[in-house]
Amino acid sequence: MAKVELKKPIVEEISANIKDAQSVVLVDYRGLTVDEDTRLRKELRENNITYKVYKNTFMNFAFKGTDFEALAPYLEGPSAIAISTEDATAPARILAKFAKTAQALEIKAGVVEGTVYDAQGIEQIAKVPSREELLSKLLGSLQSPITNLARVLNQIAEKGGAGECAPAEKAEEAKVEEAPAAEAPAEEAKAEEAPAAEAPKSEDSVAEEATASSEASATAEDSAAEEVPAE
Repeated sequence: MAKVELKKPIVEEISANIKDAQSVVLVDYRGLTVDEDTRLRKELRENNITYKVYKNTFMNFAFKGTDFEALAPYLEGPSAIAISTEDATAPARILAKFAKTAQALEIKAGVVEGTVYDAQGIEQIAKVPSREELLSKLLGSLQSPITNLARVLNQIAEKGGAGECAPAEKAEEAKVEEAPAAEAPAEEAKAEEAPAAEAPKSEDSVAEEATASSEASATAEDSAAEEVPAE
């Protein structure tokens, strides 16, 4: 009876910790040095992750009837539990990163947002960026179009504004259109001033002119003969 009463507060503590948890990760901490254990606890605490060592029987009682009951098969040997109620990937990410330098730390399994993962699955979860990183990338993608628009507007302002650029372009277009229009009347005037080329004479016209010339000469000779007085 006394043992049950001693267990109850610890089981209730575990139950309270996992009540709103987004993720729970089990690890085997055997072999960690005091310095490594201290650094690990500090890093987890700074990320608002609860990290404690409990007996497997206590955790088994607390897990019953919850999403974390699937961790019961992994409750063998010394076990520590990392619990996060804010960032579902934080425990996996921090523990996996720490295990690269502290090889004695062994990840057993975990439950992330209601799904149970073995050690390999937790390592994959650890590769997911943190919520802050995802929000930062999202904010960067949203700011990119705004930044480009601001850059364009700044370039327009440096060139004197869009209002001044447009009339200048229209003026240049008007000059281009007026230039051919002015040249056209000049060419027409030159065409009018140029004398019309004489049409070539036909053979009939040449023959008629030659006959007329011969008749005129004969008439002139007759007139001259009549004017000579008789002796």
